[in-house]
Amino acid sequence: MQTVDFFPPIVDDPYAFGQIAAANALSDIYAMGGKPLTALNIVGFPLGTMPIEILTEILRGGNDKIEEAGAVVVGGHSIKDKELKFGVAVTGMIETDKVVTNDKAKAGDVLFLTKPLGTGIITTGIKREKTSVQAAEAAIRSMASLNATAAELMVRFGAHAATDITGFGLLGHAYEMAVASGVTIRIAAGALPLLPQAVELAAEGMIPGGAQDNREYVQPHVRIEGSVDKKLEPLLFDPQTSGGLLIAIASERAAEFEKALMALELPSKPVGWVEVLSDVSIVVTG
Repeated sequence: MQTVDFFPPIVDDPYAFGQIAAANALSDIYAMGGKPLTALNIVGFPLGTMPIEILTEILRGGNDKIEEAGAVVVGGHSIKDKELKFGVAVTGMIETDKVVTNDKAKAGDVLFLTKPLGTGIITTGIKREKTSVQAAEAAIRSMASLNATAAELMVRFGAHAATDITGFGLLGHAYEMAVASGVTIRIAAGALPLLPQAVELAAEGMIPGGAQDNREYVQPHVRIEGSVDKKLEPLLFDPQTSGGLLIAIASERAAEFEKALMALELPSKPVGWVEVLSDVSIVVTG
């Protein structure tokens, strides 16, 4: 298994940025149920205009997160760039009969989301100095946390399908799962786990530019019912960094899976279910 991801800083603390970027890259491996083995750092750094100590802290954060994942950094590549960027290329491994993809969700499956939504809105608020310290810290903890435990659980419980929620937002990635599986996915907006202050910041206009792109991408394939709280709609399209896994579990195993998530203090409430394909790929209810 091989994946790569990198981006400019989304938080001010360089160590936290390194952790978040590494966790985000590792997430693609976890979304398929795999285990990371090795990592290569990818760096663009404005040498001469930014203290080298910042890069040291970024790399330290990334390395600590890679080690937490049980993998090892074996090298990398850096270039001089006008804008700071950091990310990781990750190699992972999984037994071929245990690979989890996004194209096998089945009607009747129950959907779980293993991290709260709102990182795009929260980080936009951080840039505009509108996010509280507590909300910023909660978002950073969420983004820096690994999807390792959720991945292990979904393999153990025989998940039919999964995807990590990143740049296309919840509905963008759910749409891809629905199309690939030939089903309709129904999301219960009121059941979605949300980061503190995300709803309030969205109401204040702290909406990242990518959210509108996501809305335009999936709008023709989504029906949002009138029962949905309008304040929650921006969270459906919010681009996530190092978001959780959206996991489709057979209905007969859903209650047991929910208990396992709860025991590990992960979001455990079902957020939707899978239906036979209808006129749209995604339906959002209140």
